[in-house]
Amino acid sequence: MITNYLSYKIKIKDLEFVTEDGRKFPNTAAISFYDINKKETDYIEKAFVEQETVFQLIDNGEDININECYIENFSLKNYRKSRNIEKDEIVKIKNFSAIDCFFDSHGETDFSFAVFQGDFANFSKAHFINGGINFDSVNFEKADADFSYVYFNNGNVDFANVIFSGGDITFKNTLFGEGEKNFQYTDFGKGKLSFINTDFGNGDVLFLNSDFSDGEVSFKVARFGDGKVDFHFSKFGKGDISFEQTDFGTGKKDFRKIEFGSGKVNFNRAVFGDGDISFEACQLSKGKITFKKTILGNGLKSFELLEFHDAEILIERVDFGVGNVSFNKSHLKTLSLKSCHLDNYIDLRVAKCDYVDLSDTIVRDILDIQPYDFDVKITNLNIVGMRLLGRIDIDWYKNKVDKIIGLQTDTTHFEKAEQFRILKENYGNIGLYNFEDLAYVQFKRFEQKSDFHVALSKNKLHGIWQFPAYGFKWLMFDKVGLYATSPSRVFLSTMVTYLFFSLIHTILPYMMDTAINCIDPATGFMSRFLNTMYYSAITFFTIGYGDCSPVGFLRVIASLQGFIGVFMMSYFTVAFARKILR
Repeated sequence: MITNYLSYKIKIKDLEFVTEDGRKFPNTAAISFYDINKKETDYIEKAFVEQETVFQLIDNGEDININECYIENFSLKNYRKSRNIEKDEIVKIKNFSAIDCFFDSHGETDFSFAVFQGDFANFSKAHFINGGINFDSVNFEKADADFSYVYFNNGNVDFANVIFSGGDITFKNTLFGEGEKNFQYTDFGKGKLSFINTDFGNGDVLFLNSDFSDGEVSFKVARFGDGKVDFHFSKFGKGDISFEQTDFGTGKKDFRKIEFGSGKVNFNRAVFGDGDISFEACQLSKGKITFKKTILGNGLKSFELLEFHDAEILIERVDFGVGNVSFNKSHLKTLSLKSCHLDNYIDLRVAKCDYVDLSDTIVRDILDIQPYDFDVKITNLNIVGMRLLGRIDIDWYKNKVDKIIGLQTDTTHFEKAEQFRILKENYGNIGLYNFEDLAYVQFKRFEQKSDFHVALSKNKLHGIWQFPAYGFKWLMFDKVGLYATSPSRVFLSTMVTYLFFSLIHTILPYMMDTAINCIDPATGFMSRFLNTMYYSAITFFTIGYGDCSPVGFLRVIASLQGFIGVFMMSYFTVAFARKILR
């Protein structure tokens, strides 16, 4: 493929040219190519064919073979004009082959409103060395369309409104020059479509409102230059779609309101370059769309209003560049940002998502999950291994944090504890101390469960002793004071314990030979209980005036009560100080 030239010259020689397949032409086109210094860089010879010769083959309905030919100013507009037919009347072309053909035009090479009939339409290795190219409203009926290894020199290329009815289509290894590439409203049929390793050059590339039907579509390793890439309103069918390792160049990338059908969509290792990216309001009925190790470049990234109810979007190990990222009001089955560096504001206020995976991410800015003017319905949120250098805006109650983490089925107790610890530190850093306490309680609960199960798994016999230890921690640390996060609960527990011991001191003298020396055994139950409350108070709070002392078994109870009293007062002091000193 000859591409590296600035200018060229054509000389028609009165010399017979014989093609590789043995066809003979009376004249030879000698083509010289020159660089910026007007130095000849390439020289080739092709068979010279006049456009009228091709027109006559069209008139006769014959197969057209212009392989290895040079043709100048070919235009079906000229054909219609010369035959006195309407400018948009269909022209039928049968089994067209232009392999390694050079098209040269001072205006544009025009195939508009043609119908390619037969088994094939082959432009492989063709060179459009000058002028625009117009395939507007062409119909490739049942023919395979081969544009592989084609070179379109600078100028607009128009494939708008083309219908590829059923055959395979390939633009593999094709090279476009500067100018607009227009595939708007094109119907690519049900065959396979390949833009593998295609270089679109600089200029806008428009697939607006195109229909890719059910065939497989591949833009793998394709390259877009500077300019807008627009797939707005396009429709894909059941086939898989690959943009793997595609370089989208610099400029806006518009994938808004695409219907992706049900096939797999692959943007793995693609490079989007600088410019805004929008997948707003796209639809994917089922399957998944993946962005693994993709580079998204600088600019806004919008994944808002997605309709992926039964589909997954996996954005893993992605470089988001500079610019906010939004999934606002999207409906998703699964959203994964696993192992990503989230250096910018991320709007995760989705309308509904069954599973959000933020594991192993590094967050350096704001991660916004907090509902504002609509409910954020996330069933499962995974932040295992997150390194939080920024902050997470998430409401404990509105987001139901205890459930979206606590009810996870694919994480261990230790991993759940780690997630609540991350949220506890997050709430503390942003001053939401009530939420911090709630997260801390869940952290300690799952940490305790994790330690318990680890101990049981290591030594079954030793694990027997873990049951009473676990029960003690559960009662004293959790139920009594919510791990020192609730002074009022500790105070209430203290009062209940104090009254419980008062009742014990009142009842036991009726059951055994024991007493309190300052209380008359002959008094009634209520009077004794009130006196016992005084004794219980000076014992529980370790005041000990010396006017009352236990006799017999109540000495043991008094010792236990004194210890518990000191413990409960200390517990209350810690909880109270923790509340007021933050």
